[in-house]
Amino acid sequence: MRVTIMKQQILLLIAVAAISSGCDKFLETPPDLRAEVDSPEKVSELLASAYPRANYIPFMESMSDNAGDKGPAAGSSDYINADPWRFEDVRNRNQDSPDYYWYGCYSAIAASNRALAVIDAATDGQDYSSQRAEALVARAYAHFMLVTLFSKVYNPITAHTDPGIPYVTEPEEVVLRKYERKTVSYVYEMIEQDLLAGLPDLDDGSYKAPKFHFTTAAAHAFAARFYLFKRDYRKVVEHASQVFVSGNFADHLRPINDPDYRALEYARKEADYTLSSNPANLLLVEAPSRWGRSYGQYRFGLTQDLLSELFYTGNVTGGQYAYMVYGGTELVYNIPKFREHFVQSGLNANYGSAYNMIPLFAAEEVLLNRAEAYAMLGEYDAAIADLNTFASKKVYVSQNDPTYRPTLHGITRAKLLDFYRLDLQQNIVAAVLDFKRREFLFEGLRYFDILRHNLTVTHITNDRQESYVLGPNDPRRVLQLPQEVVLSGIEPNPR
Repeated sequence: MRVTIMKQQILLLIAVAAISSGCDKFLETPPDLRAEVDSPEKVSELLASAYPRANYIPFMESMSDNAGDKGPAAGSSDYINADPWRFEDVRNRNQDSPDYYWYGCYSAIAASNRALAVIDAATDGQDYSSQRAEALVARAYAHFMLVTLFSKVYNPITAHTDPGIPYVTEPEEVVLRKYERKTVSYVYEMIEQDLLAGLPDLDDGSYKAPKFHFTTAAAHAFAARFYLFKRDYRKVVEHASQVFVSGNFADHLRPINDPDYRALEYARKEADYTLSSNPANLLLVEAPSRWGRSYGQYRFGLTQDLLSELFYTGNVTGGQYAYMVYGGTELVYNIPKFREHFVQSGLNANYGSAYNMIPLFAAEEVLLNRAEAYAMLGEYDAAIADLNTFASKKVYVSQNDPTYRPTLHGITRAKLLDFYRLDLQQNIVAAVLDFKRREFLFEGLRYFDILRHNLTVTHITNDRQESYVLGPNDPRRVLQLPQEVVLSGIEPNPR
């Protein structure tokens, strides 16, 4: 069913065959299974494909200031890693590339649209309320990721003229259909419409594996991220505060300063990070990706200089970050976050496809998004309280004394002023960005903050002979559309 949808979606065009692994297996699927989707249960099965099965982390991480140059001695520097680091359009079109992610998103959108079409045609449409809700929220999410990466960041002054991405709301019934980008403002309006229409009817009890679907908590987490980009800070707070019914964020954060957690073996930490049972994880997706085997070995990644900058130069709490970096040398520095799942192509085959579990939303992001929103609303005490909740699980005295002490590490207005030396609002936002940069190392989310805050990124080669600068107004901040999409008549992004 997933490939049937992909083939119907014009935005996928013929490139699916070129960039999708395991295509031969998919081609064995009957050409049209729509008649078989005739019950809420079958629509729910269809909606398992309504999430982008593609990984955005490799190119987002490489474009961020969390990636330095380890030099030619590093083992791997393929196009997927090297081109984004140099702020060039990625020449590789396979998994982990921007092109692959584009098609993965529109494949997910096609699944949502097919599900909605089935629901609209059903005589007992009221029985599909939870499926309709999931389809709408999932469709909104995929479009949000596309407009965030392939269009200019939302700016209320220019959003009504900045080109967006095609917002597709109907299943494809013809081979060639003309699409237009419209504007970022239009795309945001459509995202908000779908999100708000779907969120109230989500039914967590309808999912067999809730962490792989938009539960109410995951949808509110998405809404908090969306409104942060839209700069509607009151709604960020409203939605973030509804992620956990109890309001207790502390029990849902990864306790990396806890001695019991720290005592776990590497493989256990690696597996735990993306387990559905981990309370920090709100939404997960499994995607074909080589990221899990490569992120520590890529040439452009965590260097010794970055390690020192990120973890050994102090922080606003006065304590030390408790993040555990493994590797012994910068050639393989990593934090255990991704365990690869390798699927052999056959019983006796020695080749196959690699998969990773990708955490799309986590409690840490929601909490820090709320802290930033509180700061922008002038509710500084609430923002500082969120910062302290976060720090209570991420900071300790030292490796020899792995304890968090509120009286010693508590963040105050005075500490913020002494550390950042800006006004109070800017101090809090700076602390939020610092915490997020470290928390989501190797997860790509730093690039979201670079976009939202118009931060400049400078990459310098290991030999100090070349530098690459991505300024606030550089058109390369926006990913280029796939070649086939441009050839179909859709306006490319400027270069």
